[in-house]
Amino acid sequence: MRTGVCYFPEHWPSEEWERDIAAMADAGLEYVRMAEFSWGVLEPERGEFDFGWLDEAIELVGDHGMEAVLCTPTATPPKWLVDERPSIRQEEPDGTVRQHGSRRHYCFNSTAYREETARIVERVTERYADSPHVAGWQTDNEFGCHRTVRCYCDDCAEAFRTWLADRYGDIDRLNEAWGNAFWSQQYGSFEEVDPPGPTPAEHHPSRLLAYARFASDSVVEYNRLQADLIREADPNWFVTHNFMGRFPTLNAYDVSADLDRVAWDSYPTGFVQDRYDGEASPDQLRAGDPDQVGMDHDLYRSALDRPFWVMEQQPGDVNWPPHCPQPGEGAMRLWAHHAAAHGADAVLYFRWRRCLEGQEQYHAGLRKADGSPDRGYADAARASEEFAALDSADHVDAPVAVVFDYDSLWALDAQPHAPEFDYWALQEAFYGAVRGRGVQVDVVPPSADLSGYAAVVAPALHLVTEDLADRLTDYVAGGGEVLFGPRTGVKDAENKLRPTSQPGPLTDLVGAAVDQHESLPRRLETAVRRADGPTDDGSDADDGAAPSASFRTWAEWLDPDAAEVRYTYEVDGPADGRPAVVANAVGDGRVTYCGVWPDPDLADALASALLDRAGIRYADRLPDGVRVGYRGGHTWVTNFTGDRLRLPGIDPDSLAVDDADRDAVDAAGDGGEDSRADTAVVGLYGVVVIEGDRVDGLRVAQP
Repeated sequence: MRTGVCYFPEHWPSEEWERDIAAMADAGLEYVRMAEFSWGVLEPERGEFDFGWLDEAIELVGDHGMEAVLCTPTATPPKWLVDERPSIRQEEPDGTVRQHGSRRHYCFNSTAYREETARIVERVTERYADSPHVAGWQTDNEFGCHRTVRCYCDDCAEAFRTWLADRYGDIDRLNEAWGNAFWSQQYGSFEEVDPPGPTPAEHHPSRLLAYARFASDSVVEYNRLQADLIREADPNWFVTHNFMGRFPTLNAYDVSADLDRVAWDSYPTGFVQDRYDGEASPDQLRAGDPDQVGMDHDLYRSALDRPFWVMEQQPGDVNWPPHCPQPGEGAMRLWAHHAAAHGADAVLYFRWRRCLEGQEQYHAGLRKADGSPDRGYADAARASEEFAALDSADHVDAPVAVVFDYDSLWALDAQPHAPEFDYWALQEAFYGAVRGRGVQVDVVPPSADLSGYAAVVAPALHLVTEDLADRLTDYVAGGGEVLFGPRTGVKDAENKLRPTSQPGPLTDLVGAAVDQHESLPRRLETAVRRADGPTDDGSDADDGAAPSASFRTWAEWLDPDAAEVRYTYEVDGPADGRPAVVANAVGDGRVTYCGVWPDPDLADALASALLDRAGIRYADRLPDGVRVGYRGGHTWVTNFTGDRLRLPGIDPDSLAVDDADRDAVDAAGDGGEDSRADTAVVGLYGVVVIEGDRVDGLRVAQP
């Protein structure tokens, strides 16, 4: 596990570079990322290149025993290029053209921009092909940031028509696949199909899904163009890209297929404000939500089934969310360890120094604008020192897979049927229940091989093909355990309802069908009650779960056939008494179908029952904001709260990393058996790392 930083030497006088880079090395940093927004500096005029400044910076990085990660500068086409070839700019659905003056204003399908991309990427990679100090390359920067995956320009229109012709072959097949008889939406040729623009009413959902797929595929092609050119220059370089958290318009699995490793940019206190379901708590404003960040860690690790990088780790306060609270003391160290627990191999902080100019002046760095240490510097240095003493490079061995489907996400975005229905949030409700028991999770696409997992959670497989249904049935019959969530098996691959009852091709596997569904505003009281009596495996239905629990947003009334009823509705309405959760034994395995968006108590009850049946060891239910993970011979306990924690039964001498001020803890006198001096302690916004696998039965006590 290594640490690093993002540096912009072009923003600072060259006489300060030596001081900056020496201080990076003093902090134990090993990687320095540079040049992702530097096109206008590298090529101030067409064909006039200035590599001298970057040459010097790379040499300084190498002289101090570190390695450079360089970036293709294509996220910021310079003004001279925009003026010379204005067609490269993105266009909104209403025809508004995005102007120069920010970043990411280019179109992925612009033939002109692809030509310019190939030219600049070839030039910069050839320049450094023989450098011993360059470890690898990042393509572009944050594909999809600022809503930039979907463009609606003429180049995109032509590319979309070609994409449709390749997919459907002839226009009659497209009309049939989409169901274009509705509202007389038939097309006579592919040339008649435009990108979806402004309309009086909503768009056809099949057309929207097709455009979402096409736009994501366009990014895949563009990234592949760059990756191929980088490898041509030097096949020994690694190629990566820095994805962002919760980006809904880009299929990260598809893009990752052309990378050697996956990276992403983690900003926990920003994410809980601008892409979060609900209002962030005070603790979350100081440290973020471990499951929101953790699910992205696991998705990007699973994309290539290998360790990932955090290419940009929040270093302090940031400029772009609605508010910029200072992170809790030690949070920047906490986030690095949290990434390590989820399988990261490297964490690079963004950025080195707070900049003096431009749009990110209110974004902190590890150092202040004057070069003196800021709050994050000590955290980064400490994390570097602690990682040096840990052998954490082992692969994360996750016994549970959570299935994440971009096609289902796009289909549900087209027809959410409730303003607060958010695919990511529903995924996190189930994901968080498994992680809340300390169990590691892979977040995988529907195409993944599930045979190696003891249990599978599929919160919202909205689009289900017969092939996927067959694979899931074989998995369960062979002894697998599956937990489905609501809105599963509703549509076919073209985003059309099936002529059969939901869950469509999964009905026999689930042993029940959906009779009715409803979306519910939060002001309605909603609850389910556990059914009485023995389960189909002979055990008592009273498994320790609360007799009733609440749910939100979505409810399906289930009509069981072979399945047994596990929970029924307890509501003031027509669903009262109807089945809400059912379970069905198939072969050597079992399926549970949850027809509601569960609250944390119900999600935990379903998850813990799933883990029990699958024979997976787990911890006592963890407090909100506290997570546990095992990797590489060590167990991490990460504390995203402002409370000091104790770990009963864990001797402080068994800690590979300890962050508690024990004198202060003992003086606080929390009291009780858990406050003994021989009990390990986790500080507020802190982390400890325990030698060995200690997840099974681990208990975390709060004061």
